[in-house]
Amino acid sequence: MFSCAWLWIYVGCALMLMELMVPGFVVFFFGLSAATVGLCRFMFGEGFSGTWQLAAFSAFAVFYILVLRRYLKAVFSGRSETSKTDFGNDLAGRTGTIVQAIEPPHAGRALIGDAEWTAVADRPVAAGREVKVISQNNITLKVEEI
Repeated sequence: MFSCAWLWIYVGCALMLMELMVPGFVVFFFGLSAATVGLCRFMFGEGFSGTWQLAAFSAFAVFYILVLRRYLKAVFSGRSETSKTDFGNDLAGRTGTIVQAIEPPHAGRALIGDAEWTAVADRPVAAGREVKVISQNNITLKVEEI
């Protein structure tokens, strides 16, 4: 069960599996080329010498990369859609309540929806006051009193 043809097929399968760890979708085609050479070795037998095997591997690799990569990359990548949501300011405009007073330049805490956030403001805001979110910087919200 260990012949030259099987060796090509094993190497081809290993390269195709290696594609899972290497980005770019190129290694897969070298694996496909090696597996194809293994199948050719089965078909043509001993007449398919080492020189022919290497030449076939090179030719199949170039062919697969140039012809199949474009089509298979689209199949495996799927579609991508652009979202119109601004995730950097997705809380902007929402209202909430101050849980811990804000005394600039120190931050306080604000309850927006069902989550408590670190909040900053330009002016002091007492606990229990209603605020509106002006902007968001990571997990810190800039608020103003309503």
